Amino acid sequence: MFGYLLGPLVASGTAALSAVLGSSEQTAHRLRQAGLEIGVPEFRSQQLAWGAIGAGAGLVLSVVIARSSEVPVLMAVVIVAVGAASGVVLRDYVLQRAARARLSRMADELPTVLEFLTLSLSSGEGILDALTRVARISSGELSGELAGVIRGVRTGLPLGESLTRLADDLQLPALSRCIEQLTGALDRGTPLAEVLRAQAQDSREESKRELLELAGKKEVAMLVPLVFLILPLTIFFAIFPGIVVLQMGF
Repeated sequence: MFGYLLGPLVASGTAALSAVLGSSEQTAHRLRQAGLEIGVPEFRSQQLAWGAIGAGAGLVLSVVIARSSEVPVLMAVVIVAVGAASGVVLRDYVLQRAARARLSRMADELPTVLEFLTLSLSSGEGILDALTRVARISSGELSGELAGVIRGVRTGLPLGESLTRLADDLQLPALSRCIEQLTGALDRGTPLAEVLRAQAQDSREESKRELLELAGKKEVAMLVPLVFLILPLTIFFAIFPGIVVLQMGF
């Protein structure tokens, strides 16, 4: 009953939200990267719900403030509007974090998956059989995507086209380069084992570089409390007793 009554209202709110925010393609791309099996309209409905929760929180805050002091109506409206906008933006931020985290996990899994594929190809299996084996025996985000590629091939989609579609959907640079090299090798007839072995080595080296860059950033971040907290306190405790002694005349 309530769903029947609120359905048109939710649909209107979702349409208005899509018109304001726009970029439905980018949202669909992030949903694909995050591995969420929902469409843009469903995500807009979630944003609308988060916005309603934020508006409710803003309304509660306005009431609490009004109990202690007089709050102008305009300020209360602004608080409610800010709460609603914060809920909408927060849902999009959560989606972006989920997409980045999933892509990061895929980038970590890529070298291992490539090495497994190399071993399978070196043992005499074809590329489709190797992909099927890796997707079946391994676990993780990337193996799940490879399983989707296998399902597409079994429905009649060419392997190269299915892999290219995967690269376009995820837009993970390391995976895109690997798929580009793999599809090129399939077209030229180049030995796939050597191509995948080289790609696995490149992925390992890229992971090392990213790890070194992250370590450098963490090292700089660790200096912040040292320079702005520990060092000033050390200087303070070293100088303060002498200043007190001088002021007391000893």
